[in-house]
Amino acid sequence: MKNSRLPAVAGLFYPADSDVLADSVAQQLNHVSPSPSYIPKALIVPHAGYIYSGDIAASAYHTLLPLRNSITRVVLIGPSHRVGFHGLALSSADYFTTPLGDIRIDQAAQATLASIDGVFVIDEAHAAEHSLEVQLPFLQSVLDDFTIIPIVAGDANPELVAKVIETLWGGDETLIVISSDLSHYHDYHSAQQLDNATSQAIVAHDVQAIHSYNACGYVGIRGLLHFTHTHSLTTSIIDLRNSGDTAGSKDSVVGYGAYLFEEVA
Repeated sequence: MKNSRLPAVAGLFYPADSDVLADSVAQQLNHVSPSPSYIPKALIVPHAGYIYSGDIAASAYHTLLPLRNSITRVVLIGPSHRVGFHGLALSSADYFTTPLGDIRIDQAAQATLASIDGVFVIDEAHAAEHSLEVQLPFLQSVLDDFTIIPIVAGDANPELVAKVIETLWGGDETLIVISSDLSHYHDYHSAQQLDNATSQAIVAHDVQAIHSYNACGYVGIRGLLHFTHTHSLTTSIIDLRNSGDTAGSKDSVVGYGAYLFEEVA
């Protein structure tokens, strides 16, 4: 019997029907304006419902289209919204399933991570978590044949996350995706100010400026920024908006940013 982690938020955060989902993602990707030619090695992307943050996520995933056949492994790191724990959580599943099909987990990579102190198999952390799941239909739409290493971040320091990233960094075949929204439930203009400051901190690779009130996925972001201190990467802001710009009131908004990291030749 296939051991698969089944969708938890299909029909809630994104369409559950495969055809409707494929069309929805395709439309959001098609809405992306032409951008400079990037060679992404890592992305930070939001994880709200597609009606709210899908366009912002699409702006980052659109940059992967020229690399459709070269990226064959994606490391996903997202925050835990429902389960509290220390460290980083792997899944015991062999596949993650979405309405668009199954995605195989790189078991050899997971076995390597399991030897790192602070990395554990915690299926409960993955069962209802949306921060990784909502990334998958976009990846299935812009890449061909690829595997994933899904990691839910609990209470973990930047050094541990950076060590995991270092272990799985690989070459052109590997992409790192950090899942995070930005500020939560401020008025529109306050959120813009906060999210602009967070964006500048990300571009400056300022680990100390990123906290839980900046971004719910701050553990993953801090780990990636810590990694950049010993590896030459340049960072670009691809998109920066909030729910007041997409599908919500401006009285209380959630911020969404898309950021791209490239290796310096």
